[in-house]
Amino acid sequence: MSKVLKAHIALFSVNAIYGANHVIAKGVMPDYLTPSVFIFLRASGATLLFWIFKIIFVREKVQRKDLFLMALCGLFGVAMNQLFFFHGLSLTSPVNTGIIMTVNPILVMILSFFLLKEAITWRKSIGITIGATGAILLTLTAGTGSGDSLIGDLFIFINATSYALYLVLVKPLMKKYAPLTVITYVFTFGLLYVMTYPPTLMELSVTDFQLPTHIVFIILFVIVSVTFLTYLLTVYGLQHVSPSVSSAYIYLQPVLVMLFAVIFSAVGLAEDYTGSITLEKVLYMLIIFIGVYITSSSSFQLKLVKKN
Repeated sequence: MSKVLKAHIALFSVNAIYGANHVIAKGVMPDYLTPSVFIFLRASGATLLFWIFKIIFVREKVQRKDLFLMALCGLFGVAMNQLFFFHGLSLTSPVNTGIIMTVNPILVMILSFFLLKEAITWRKSIGITIGATGAILLTLTAGTGSGDSLIGDLFIFINATSYALYLVLVKPLMKKYAPLTVITYVFTFGLLYVMTYPPTLMELSVTDFQLPTHIVFIILFVIVSVTFLTYLLTVYGLQHVSPSVSSAYIYLQPVLVMLFAVIFSAVGLAEDYTGSITLEKVLYMLIIFIGVYITSSSSFQLKLVKKN
């Protein structure tokens, strides 16, 4: 098996894990853990694993002048990202979260224009407009399906925006340091922010950790697979394929979320969220797909026809 094929398998696995997480993680909240406590467990467990691997494999120091930017990345890439994601997921349907997350590449493009001064071409402008239209139409349908929530969908959109801002801010750090060094410091700062978020320690102190075995396995799955393993698989994939190819796999997430929602509800591993899948949402998802494809596709060219 070629390394390129292995890279594609790795990247598909990353998005399959994310897709499963949308459905599985929702079953933990709020019956067993609050979103804030869940985030604390995820961030602390992942931070510990990252530090272990960094100490073993990457002995690299970070310059003091870069700590502020890493702290900023920790705020947007871990704390706000995860707080809004899990609080949003606890309110809305997993299907909605998967669809809304597809606007992330478009948000990255817009933020890159304002923060990194990267040019937005006519092609990208058209793609952004189409994708944004799909996202707005999807938001307007919130509350119409089973398990939908307007505030939950808004939280997921803020989550996508926060993560997009992180991806833009982290670019210069990724060019300067090893990826494992960057993500270790980012998660460390993120964990500190999560701990200083007032509800976290308050809710942690009253949490009953006598959890059912299947809930414990879900928590471990989120820490080890959804956070730690996906990072390693993404790094492996990026060694053999371009970032644009890697980001294209996010288009699969809504489809995978819908698939897992059907499978897991059928076998009793999760609640039935299939009621939130409507033809209207699938249509808006396709509109977002088209917008993201036009924005990122190098093969699409806009031809301006001059009138005589």
